[in-house]
Amino acid sequence: MTEPLEQRRIYILGNPDKPEVEKAMADLAEFAGHGCTVVGADLSLDGCLAASAGVDRVIVLGGDGTLIGVARSLGSDQIPLIGVNIGKLGFLAEYSFDELRRNLDRAVGDDTLVMQRMMLDVVVERNEQEDTNVLAVNDCVIQMGPPFRMIDLDVFVDGVPLTRLRGDGLVVYTPSGSTAHNLSAGGPIIQSGVHAIGLTPLNPHSLTHRPLVIEHDCEIEIKAGTVNGESVAIVDGQVTCPLKTNDRVRVRRFGASFQLVRNADHPRWHNLVTKLYWGRAPTFK
Repeated sequence: MTEPLEQRRIYILGNPDKPEVEKAMADLAEFAGHGCTVVGADLSLDGCLAASAGVDRVIVLGGDGTLIGVARSLGSDQIPLIGVNIGKLGFLAEYSFDELRRNLDRAVGDDTLVMQRMMLDVVVERNEQEDTNVLAVNDCVIQMGPPFRMIDLDVFVDGVPLTRLRGDGLVVYTPSGSTAHNLSAGGPIIQSGVHAIGLTPLNPHSLTHRPLVIEHDCEIEIKAGTVNGESVAIVDGQVTCPLKTNDRVRVRRFGASFQLVRNADHPRWHNLVTKLYWGRAPTFK
């Protein structure tokens, strides 16, 4: 469905740690205000005010990390997010500032551009009690810490033992997160619309442990066997949860989906090919 721009309400959020964002936010609020209703503009990663205002879109100025932080803050009250890249790679934040100015009417008014991406609910249990509950847009990385010895993790899927993993850790990720830590660890790239959960061992002490993609409605449980004093579970590279021996990390699909507005000017594989250079032949001189 496409609605006239003047019927749409937007909220603008910007990363307060990026000096150039404040001016970009003021320029965007002035420009967008000529076509739609700008309900608010804040230097913040907290989307709760936007959710309570009942807006149609949230424009997020920053980078991929900014976009992920805003999505997590929305919890179950997800709103379509338009990511404007004022950062480095801009894989999820597909729009440049100029591209959004040219395409604001479609980005705000065309609902066919809203992509639904699954998220994960991550629960860390200690002494059989919930210690931490975090929403993950990309991934949960269980990783060894100082003194950097291998750790042992017992992995279960839907309560059934899958494996005991010895190595540096494990990445559990969404399709969106398949191009993050998982990609660097040699795991598969999963198309963003696929409903699946990936598991990629980090430097396993075994030739038989390989990345695994499982059904989206499975629950993964990781029990910390032998861990280091500062082993951690890291969610989206932004939230760190210390892990002790016998702690359990439970990961399953979250009930709401991350809603991302794609750039209509970019073909489906644009970012994969132009930013990650997937499939490019080597260049010889």
